[in-house]
Amino acid sequence: MKKTLRIAYALPLALTLTAALALTAGCSPEKPQPVKTVEIADGVIDPVQWGKAYPVEYDMWKKTAEPTPAGHSKYKKGNDAGVSFDKLSEYPFLALLFNGWGFGIEYNEPRGHMNMMKDQWDIDPARVKAGGVCLTCKTPYAPQMEKKMGKDYFSKPYKDVVAEIPKEHQDLGVACIDCHDNKDMSLKLSRGFSLGKALDTLGVDQTKLTHQDKRSLVCAQCHVTYNIPKDADMKSVDVFFPWDKSKWGNITIENIIKKTRSNPAYGEWKQSVTGFKLGYIRHPEFEMYSNNSVHWQAGVSCADCHMPYTKVGSQKASDHRIMSPLKNGMKACQQCHTETPEWLKEQVFAIQDRAASIFIRSGYATATVAKLFEMTHKAQAEGKTIDKALYAKAKDHYEEAFYRVLFFGAENSVGFHNPSEAMRVLGDAALQAGQAEALLRQGLTAAGVTVPTTIDLELPKYLDNRGAKKLSFKPEQELKDPFPVK
Repeated sequence: MKKTLRIAYALPLALTLTAALALTAGCSPEKPQPVKTVEIADGVIDPVQWGKAYPVEYDMWKKTAEPTPAGHSKYKKGNDAGVSFDKLSEYPFLALLFNGWGFGIEYNEPRGHMNMMKDQWDIDPARVKAGGVCLTCKTPYAPQMEKKMGKDYFSKPYKDVVAEIPKEHQDLGVACIDCHDNKDMSLKLSRGFSLGKALDTLGVDQTKLTHQDKRSLVCAQCHVTYNIPKDADMKSVDVFFPWDKSKWGNITIENIIKKTRSNPAYGEWKQSVTGFKLGYIRHPEFEMYSNNSVHWQAGVSCADCHMPYTKVGSQKASDHRIMSPLKNGMKACQQCHTETPEWLKEQVFAIQDRAASIFIRSGYATATVAKLFEMTHKAQAEGKTIDKALYAKAKDHYEEAFYRVLFFGAENSVGFHNPSEAMRVLGDAALQAGQAEALLRQGLTAAGVTVPTTIDLELPKYLDNRGAKKLSFKPEQELKDPFPVK
């Protein structure tokens, strides 16, 4: 009997191990052919000089300045035509939520890496009001400027810090030196003052990072969220990633929000609709992807999907024209998956449709709460008494909803990087917004205020009132809920 039980337990275990080995074998992207490394002199930042030694990679990198292939992505169309795509018209509730902040004036889909500085030069000045700190992810000169200038790097006006960059490179975006060691081309983390400190916060021994770890972490130098602490004069004094209390492979939205809300100095702006001082969440691709996603657990790095190995002439190299697999014929996906590109693309769209639907619903629900706070503050100004306990609870729920909506909206995969986590975050956002709305309606009704069933969000007011960068609201640009509730 005991022998039979051993066999019964051993068989499923063997099958599980076999399946795991098969998955591991199936997700081993083709390795590049060894190339002879050429040492680049210390201090050389100019990618043209690196390109003389590595012309294949350099030529691919230069193509990031070009528009990406059009018609392949359903949601991320920012660089299809080579022009910026207005996210506020796409998701009008964001114009309301970001009013009072640079992102409420101009918020565009990003273009390729070579356009990073150019896009920052062109965008509304309110977006770089924080100062030189805004250059941290944009220029390869950031590490040496931070080391040389100290706190002035963070606090000085943006244009003053840009002036510290050699004139011929003031529009140069992320380059070779940001990711590679000049001696042997090994991957390196150049942003010790931001990512390095964040890894220490997680308790990560950086001397034990594998090559595959670094194939994600070189991207995590920029594709993460960060806080910009302010002094009493609202001058930037530092930059850090809000990873406190999190772990490697489990950086949670709960801990990000908790850290962001833990100190008034992390409040970077005042939301005009509510009057609340808030922090911000920016492009948290690494946090979303690394938080126990299926592909992360399978050992897949960012570069495996966004920089797949490609053949150029007789040479095989990692594709430095970094883009979504959707815009590259799903070639990266077929390193592991045997299905057709068409089938794989439809699976991506199915995930994104579900996530976009809940994002739109939770976003409008959160915007509705913001307008209810506006109504509450008006009632208080007119002498109405609103229960303080209800108000405080509603504010807490509102901010929890706001940061979750912001987290998803700023993350650039529309849920694909981590479908289960995306749905969890958005579901919680909708729940928090619903609780805040119920509390405010209760408080307003008790104060004798009649609250309409449907709250007018006055979206055209926020979309059309954007100062020098005024863009007319284009209803045809607005994304509709893929699964509208009838």
